[in-house]
Amino acid sequence: MSTVLLRQVPVDSPVHRLWAGTKMIGVFLISLLLMFLPSWPVLGVMAAFLVLVGAVARLPLGTVPRLPWWFWALLVAGAVINVPVGGTAVLRYAQVLAFGLILVAASFLIAWTTPMGDIAPALAKLGAPLRRFGVPVDEWAVVVALTFRGLPLLMEEIRVLRAARRLRPKDRMMIARAADNPLIDILTAAMAVSTRRAGELGEAITARGGTGQLTARPSAPGLRDAVALALVVCVCLGSIALHVAL
Repeated sequence: MSTVLLRQVPVDSPVHRLWAGTKMIGVFLISLLLMFLPSWPVLGVMAAFLVLVGAVARLPLGTVPRLPWWFWALLVAGAVINVPVGGTAVLRYAQVLAFGLILVAASFLIAWTTPMGDIAPALAKLGAPLRRFGVPVDEWAVVVALTFRGLPLLMEEIRVLRAARRLRPKDRMMIARAADNPLIDILTAAMAVSTRRAGELGEAITARGGTGQLTARPSAPGLRDAVALALVVCVCLGSIALHVAL
């Protein structure tokens, strides 16, 4: 997998300068459209639009994750399973697959173009109206932001642990043990490291004023954000018009 998964790509672009909440709203509009109208014209327009956004964001090709062979094998196996049902089932399978990949790509675009520190304040601002109903918006925003921040660290730790295990001297007695399972060893070590990191992160957050400081960072949309959202709406309406025309 790419080492920049769920991490910001440090380049300067118009997409990087947008407010984090604008990107979230844009992805929400795209997902809402695809949920109710997942036709091939709409999927094609959305895929082309995301590619254009990636080009405007100046994301290098190396940013795209290199998926393992078994992932593609599972996709092919799913298509083969649907062959006996008929061509319609295969097309529907391909449609659902394209739908999922587009949503994942849209989510990755947010991660690749947005500092993790901007996620929590944007979520807190977007969810501000829910505070009237007693919804713990700030707490939810902090949980989501810390999850996005912690996933790349966890993946990096697992990669290091796998590399360290390969370099470990091979002991016949250790290999003969039933408990010497590579997956169990790596998961146990990853849980231990994650627990330690979580404790250190909690202490650091407490020392800096608590979780409220994570959502207190001032952030607000501007004129460029309004233009970006208007562009997303126009693309969505254009894809609907193309679907109706075809």
